[in-house]
Amino acid sequence: MSQVVDQLAEITGFRDRDLLDTTLVTALRDLLRPVRVAIHRCVGDDADRRWLTRANLALRDVAAGADPLWADLNALPPLDAYPARLQALRLQEAVSLAGPTHLAVFPLTTDHEVVGVLEVESELPLDVASHRMVGSILRIYRNFQALLDYSERDTLTGLLNRKTFDDVFGKLALASVSAQGDDADADADSAVASAGDNAERRTLPVPRPHFIGVIDIDHFKRVNDTHGHLIGDEVLLLLSRLMRSVFRFDDRLYRFGGEEFVVLMRCGNEQEAGLAFERLRVAVQGYDFPLVGTINVSVGFTQIRDGDTPSSAFERADRAVYWVKAHGRNQVRNHGDLTASGELIDESKVGDVELF
Repeated sequence: MSQVVDQLAEITGFRDRDLLDTTLVTALRDLLRPVRVAIHRCVGDDADRRWLTRANLALRDVAAGADPLWADLNALPPLDAYPARLQALRLQEAVSLAGPTHLAVFPLTTDHEVVGVLEVESELPLDVASHRMVGSILRIYRNFQALLDYSERDTLTGLLNRKTFDDVFGKLALASVSAQGDDADADADSAVASAGDNAERRTLPVPRPHFIGVIDIDHFKRVNDTHGHLIGDEVLLLLSRLMRSVFRFDDRLYRFGGEEFVVLMRCGNEQEAGLAFERLRVAVQGYDFPLVGTINVSVGFTQIRDGDTPSSAFERADRAVYWVKAHGRNQVRNHGDLTASGELIDESKVGDVELF
């Protein structure tokens, strides 16, 4: 019993979702000694749902493996590629599958939906006591996830809130540096391999830059003054849903307060980022908001630079938004293009001073 309590204390000792998933599979690996434990999440839109592996740990693995958060959606397996997982999702209860090893699949749920599965692969079927223990741990895990949601998400829209921005920004910066380092190692390996006459050439991944975009609803005060704050809140909620439908599963969506929203994304170049924000602008302009009718948004974005702090990157995107609002609103503009054309002077400083 003391081992179970220790593992529960370990699971609830983190405030990081990535570490939480890794800690959960590590705890179950240590408690059950199975062949493998894994967490797989459902990602993508309703028309094309895929499996993203969040943590995968075999009995003798030193550390858990996972799919990168910026994985290409089309490269991930579709839901129906794993019938046992899909059955656990639909039934919302554990499913067992016999074979050379035995697989127990448990649904992972939040207060609102089933978001993925936990898989336990073992030499022998899990007994009743083990099933009960896993179920109890998953209930604690779900409750702790709900506490994280409460602290990290905007209560109205469900988007991430402002105080989580710095942490995620730091992770993206580290991921970008790591990806560049991995590619440098891969280049060296490829050069050695190519020295032989029969060496197999590899296609190396290219690190994709990150972008931050600031989205501001045009004349939102007029909506509140004309229709009241309840209708204004409904506009904010519906806009957040449009954002979820337009942007990809791995893009980070925030509400910073009032009518201001922020997106952190990973794209191939500035043109791709601009097209993504333009899709949102067009979607918002074409949407019929109840009682309000149509609204518009002004968007400014910038590529995240080496050495950027959260505030320096945000400031550049925000200055592009102010330019848009001063020049007709309802546009998407890139800070880099505005400075290159002389419309803006790049006064942002990369340093240690935080604005928020």
